[in-house]
Amino acid sequence: MSQSISELRKRIHRGETTHEHIVLDVFEKAASPAAKHVFTALYPDAAIAAARAADRLQAAGVPIPLLAGLPVSVKDLFDVAGEPTLAGGIVYRDAAPPVTDAVAVSQLRRHGAAIVGKTNMTEFAFSGVGINPHYGTPVNPADTTINRIPGGSSSGAAVSVALGLAVAGLGSDTGGSIRIPAALCGLVGFKSTQARVSRVGAFELSRTLDTACAMTRSVADCLTVDAALAGSPLNVKRRDLKGVRLAVPRAIMFDGIEAAVASAFDRALETLSRAGAIVTTIAFNELAEIPRLNAPGGFSAVEAFAIHRQKLAGRRQDFDARVAQRLATGSSVSAADYIAMQDARKAWIARAESILEPFDALLCPTVPLLAPEIDRLVSSDEEFFKANGLLLRNPFAINYLDGCAFSIPCHQAGELPVGLMLSSTNGDDASLAAVALAAEAALIDARATA
Repeated sequence: MSQSISELRKRIHRGETTHEHIVLDVFEKAASPAAKHVFTALYPDAAIAAARAADRLQAAGVPIPLLAGLPVSVKDLFDVAGEPTLAGGIVYRDAAPPVTDAVAVSQLRRHGAAIVGKTNMTEFAFSGVGINPHYGTPVNPADTTINRIPGGSSSGAAVSVALGLAVAGLGSDTGGSIRIPAALCGLVGFKSTQARVSRVGAFELSRTLDTACAMTRSVADCLTVDAALAGSPLNVKRRDLKGVRLAVPRAIMFDGIEAAVASAFDRALETLSRAGAIVTTIAFNELAEIPRLNAPGGFSAVEAFAIHRQKLAGRRQDFDARVAQRLATGSSVSAADYIAMQDARKAWIARAESILEPFDALLCPTVPLLAPEIDRLVSSDEEFFKANGLLLRNPFAINYLDGCAFSIPCHQAGELPVGLMLSSTNGDDASLAAVALAAEAALIDARATA
């Protein structure tokens, strides 16, 4: 199953397949070696029942919900009633299971989704790499010769979509956890404005930055899933790229960029320019201020330490050592420091929004590197933290902005995936989506004629 939601709907309507057949195929493929470490739990009975219900509605000519009968995966930090929410770790195995689904999961069910399982992730969503020492690391399907990271923290979510085991992977994005794996696996990821989708029932990393959102195979599919999650669709007014104002920042976002990523980005920029987009290079030196303003510790470390401090004190040996190390950096931050961090962010957002106001989107590579090899990052703390910092840097800026962003593929066939990130400010999701749809179409056309 490598089709988009609309393509699958057409095939079902033509009688070429059924919802039940699609879901049964998912569970057959979920047992394959390629899907190893993708899921932490599977729900065949419930998913097949949802698919059969969609088939019955279809046969009766009844209008079906947005995601009716289609396979969707759920990151293992969202509550599913009746089982503990482990969030990629082992220290909460003895926690009382939730009695209700997370709101995002409930919304997926309300719109008919066949939830096929919970997906693996970085422990407590605290890295952009996707490595998990407890449950194994899903292998990025984009390279069949070298085992590469999928990106994190929504690692299993990305691989489930890339392998065709789900039309969408519900995940979270605190510093890029949707967009990073989308970029590295050749998918589309949409980080909506934080307030758009409820986070009730989602295991927190950072209450300041966490966003519930999803990745799919296309911008249109992301918008379909977003409409289900948010309870209403964005009012997206279709447009072409002629006259679209795109800002490319000089500061920070291109530091340490690999040649293959730079080449793919430059090609994409040429494609968008030929389609009529007005590309302007801006300094945007405010981006370079983020590391200083987000110190000491950073919102994720400070807020996650508050959640895990008791477990960390008594069972540190049961944590991923690298996650524990990062959590500990939040232990010495005072309340005064934390309030100062919040105030500094608020003032920075106001300055950044004024700079971006004349533009329809900010444009840069989602991440500056191709997916590194898993073994290299597992064996070396230095390599791990270097890669993690580079992976998080660009997308985190948009979480810090409290903005919205899409990552869309911009590589050519036969190349390892590269993501193009289009971003905007708080609440500008609908306008940004129109730009993303147009940019995606231009890039697909260019890829087809290359």
